[in-house]
Amino acid sequence: MSWKDRLPEVRGKLLKDEPLAPFTWFRVGGPADVLFLPEDEVDLADFLKGLDPAVPVTPLGVGSNTLVRDGGVEGVVVRLAGRAFGRIEPRGASRIYAGAAALDANLAREAAKAGIAGLEFYRGVPGSIGGACVMNAGCYGSETKDVLVEAYAVTRAGERVTLSNTQMGFSYRKSARAGEGDLIFTGALFEGRPDDPAAITARMDEITARREQTQPIREKTGGSTFKNPEGHSSWKLVDEAGWRGKPYGGAMFSPLHANFLINTGEATAADLEGLGEAVRADVKAKTGIELQWEIKRIGRPGRG
Repeated sequence: MSWKDRLPEVRGKLLKDEPLAPFTWFRVGGPADVLFLPEDEVDLADFLKGLDPAVPVTPLGVGSNTLVRDGGVEGVVVRLAGRAFGRIEPRGASRIYAGAAALDANLAREAAKAGIAGLEFYRGVPGSIGGACVMNAGCYGSETKDVLVEAYAVTRAGERVTLSNTQMGFSYRKSARAGEGDLIFTGALFEGRPDDPAAITARMDEITARREQTQPIREKTGGSTFKNPEGHSSWKLVDEAGWRGKPYGGAMFSPLHANFLINTGEATAADLEGLGEAVRADVKAKTGIELQWEIKRIGRPGRG
């Protein structure tokens, strides 16, 4: 009997051999051995507590910054969705709670409506709050570490925990605590400052206009592909190496923004990752600088 036949009872959904491509912005990748859509945080905790500890567990948000390899993902993929994980609630004059499945952009909008400033940058961040906690998401000079009060998570063992900003161990595009691999974030509390909703909205509109002019937001992309090396911009390194707009199978670095990897139509995950690795090798050979992936790559390579 397979471990798939001994899964704990849940109130949410358990889907075996479920394709993951529709859940990612790249629209590529193989299936999850099992995809779990929990009903709420208690359902998630109970499931993890009862799951065989040997079975790998991988959280997946809205897939904006994730490349699922063609061979799919081993074990259980957990995707948080629905009202239980997507709610956003102002708490007082300067604080606001957001579930892990809430879109970053929606947090920015709701904060503006509540007259809470300081979270405008999330309007320009693709993805959800869970991912923002994992990678200290940010743009235009602001990061999650600047506004997060505390994050809420469930461990691989099914324990519900609260982590302060300090305990998260934030650094550039990284949380040390999340990097330990045993947490699934379920929500977070943020703090800004009181301001006029109209003024906040105007600043968000500027961010939106800037993003639309400089990023291929309507393409099948994963956002910024590489982290910026200290003292350098990744897009300049990719561009100067000659990879802007150069096809590689069904993949390409965007002509609009050279650090945005895009699926031009029929790319495989192998095309996208292969192009990224080819660019990394070329940039290192030409400059000595080693680009590091910002996009999270998960799963098994495809066959052949």
